[in-house]
Amino acid sequence: MPAWAGEVADEHPYPLAFATVSGAHLYGFASVDSDLDLRACHILPLHEVVGVDTGPETVQIDGMREGMELDVVSQELAKFIRLLLRPNGYVLEQLLSPLVVRTSPLHDELKSLAADCLTAGHARHYLGFATTQWQLYAKTAELKPALYTLRVLHTGIHLMRTGHLEADLRVLNTLPYVPDLIEAKRAGEHDALPPSLVSPERLAADVERLTAQLEAARDASHLPEAPSAGPALNDLLIRVRLARTAAELLTHAEPLDA
Repeated sequence: MPAWAGEVADEHPYPLAFATVSGAHLYGFASVDSDLDLRACHILPLHEVVGVDTGPETVQIDGMREGMELDVVSQELAKFIRLLLRPNGYVLEQLLSPLVVRTSPLHDELKSLAADCLTAGHARHYLGFATTQWQLYAKTAELKPALYTLRVLHTGIHLMRTGHLEADLRVLNTLPYVPDLIEAKRAGEHDALPPSLVSPERLAADVERLTAQLEAARDASHLPEAPSAGPALNDLLIRVRLARTAAELLTHAEPLDA
């Protein structure tokens, strides 16, 4: 993670509850030319919430920094909470990412409620994401969508079986050829998958098997059907809105090691 990632977060036009790194860096297979995917949660001032002209629920900033492409996306607190209460593994991965650029007491409160947002319905997110990436691989034969497919399926299986969210494919991997695929991808974000590392037939068979495992893990999961964190998250949002300023609750969003 580049040292200037925190500077990018500090340039955001609104106070941040947190900023974390997502994408290939979180998933354990960043390339030398991978984008830096920053994901964040911002808080609008009260007048941009209750006024006629409201502020943006989503802020997206693109650019370049020291030769690296930036993809910065933040969701306003209310929208982020709504997404948390849906079976959306993507926002949970952002919230719980260990690659923390900026954090705050509000970030800690949101994380403390994350376990009560997990449901068996999150399998639908991971199955859908895997299908999309597998279709992309069929069109491009690139390493990136192949690794994304395997990462998503492993994450979904682990979540359904354990109730714990883990996004790093290096931690979850069950396939002997994946370390070689990760190493090959380091050379380029859009390089083709070398058939010498794994045959298309073997890869397809493993994707089919992992998909079946995820479906079986979903059916056997002890995770609830619906989240239970709704009332607590609603109370948290009201507390933020009623504070005189967002800074009162956030204090200062600082680096994790500060």
